[in-house]
Amino acid sequence: MTVQESGAEPKAAGMKDVAAAAGVSLGTVSNVLNRPDRVSPATRAKVETAMAELRFVRNESARQLRAGRSRVLAYVMLDGSNPFFTDVAAGMEDAADAGDLSLFLCNSAHQPAREAAYLGRLEQQRVQGILITPVDPDAPLLGEIAHRGTPVVVVDRTPGGTTHCSVAVDDVYGGEIAVRHLVEQGHDRIAFIGNHTTVGQVRDRRLGALRALQAAGLGPDHLVDLTTTALTVADGRGAGERLAGLPAAVRPTAAFCANDLVALGLLQTCANLRMRVPQDMAIVGYDDIEFAAAAAVPLTSVRQPRRRLGRTAAELLLAEAEPGHEHRQVVFTPELVVRASTLR
Repeated sequence: MTVQESGAEPKAAGMKDVAAAAGVSLGTVSNVLNRPDRVSPATRAKVETAMAELRFVRNESARQLRAGRSRVLAYVMLDGSNPFFTDVAAGMEDAADAGDLSLFLCNSAHQPAREAAYLGRLEQQRVQGILITPVDPDAPLLGEIAHRGTPVVVVDRTPGGTTHCSVAVDDVYGGEIAVRHLVEQGHDRIAFIGNHTTVGQVRDRRLGALRALQAAGLGPDHLVDLTTTALTVADGRGAGERLAGLPAAVRPTAAFCANDLVALGLLQTCANLRMRVPQDMAIVGYDDIEFAAAAAVPLTSVRQPRRRLGRTAAELLLAEAEPGHEHRQVVFTPELVVRASTLR
């Protein structure tokens, strides 16, 4: 009875099987896989033919185990449902592909315990390096992992120290240009929608908004906080309902949303309640994801260089292996993209 007839899975061909089929040594097969320039074209062709006939698949896990390090980078993102982070990951993938590496994606979903669990698994898997948008950029665990030999680069956050490389955007300036634009459009009472008490980036955006008001001679009371629990479309819709429920005399005429998902939710509520955008409510988002320009009323947004952010972070991670590497904190400058949601 053959192996196939018994119902058992056929055994995968190994390097020894390839060597026997090609009539070469095991070392020659290894050279074809790892140092093909050392093998004559004729011999290399024989080995490659044997590999094809045997359907040989290289055991990369075994090779990585011998080397003590995988050819994998990992990105622990803060919110997998937000297109901003998948765009950042696409930039990381560009750099990983260029280095013949794979990129694993993990979603912490803003949960510290889940983030810590992922970090533990990735360290055990001996990934080549970890990119992370952390819940807390100053969490001691990040430094401990780096100290044990796994490089860590912080993405979209700036840690307090210089124990890691980091890549971020100047969110204070981003908030400033958003609200400055609204003031220039004639608005002097502006809602700020986001969870600034728990997310550092949102806190910085709000600080920039306050600075813009101050520069215009307006006090902090001209910024009306509508705090959300998260940064989703549903949170934006809920904030819109709260905003519409305010008395007309004190209701803001414009809103600066902490990200585009929140802004899109607010835009939906405005449409449902027949509030005109921008005549009754001007809206500015943040991130400039693809959906911003495609909205029913194209959304004014603060653009972050998302793909460049990810690519730069991955390049910094790969540079950790170079002699004399010094940690760098790279900060990009965002720009305002003005569309119909703010132009009367």
